[in-house]
Amino acid sequence: MRFMVIVKATKESEAGEMPSEQLLTEMGNYNEELVKAGIMKAGEGLHPSSKAKRVRFSGKQRTVIDGPFPETKELIAGYWIWETKSLNEAVEWVKKCPNPMPGEDSDIEIRQIYEFDDFGDALTPEMRKHFDDLGRTREGQTK
Repeated sequence: MRFMVIVKATKESEAGEMPSEQLLTEMGNYNEELVKAGIMKAGEGLHPSSKAKRVRFSGKQRTVIDGPFPETKELIAGYWIWETKSLNEAVEWVKKCPNPMPGEDSDIEIRQIYEFDDFGDALTPEMRKHFDDLGRTREGQTK
């Protein structure tokens, strides 16, 4: 099972406060454990929403909205992509994580990533082949 593990933003992360050397070291060690366990597939921290844009869709209309965005609790400060045997295993790994926002309360959300089989008959064999081909092309571009 694959999961997106989402570090929720805080007022401090949205203000652009960078992590301390200690937190970078702790997170580096934690990420190393995840990699050695074969769990971590990707992971990145994100700039604050003041450097972002949103595109709002309304029918055929597209509206670009400049950051910063006011809903801090809905924003993301970083993420990992993990592969674990279960949601419970992902929860256990998150519990081992250093607090990503030391000195304040913070949240990490775990969301399962859809797999082809989750789409049932709506994903035709032709569509599946097309998406598989795109995945192989993307993998070839990242190597």
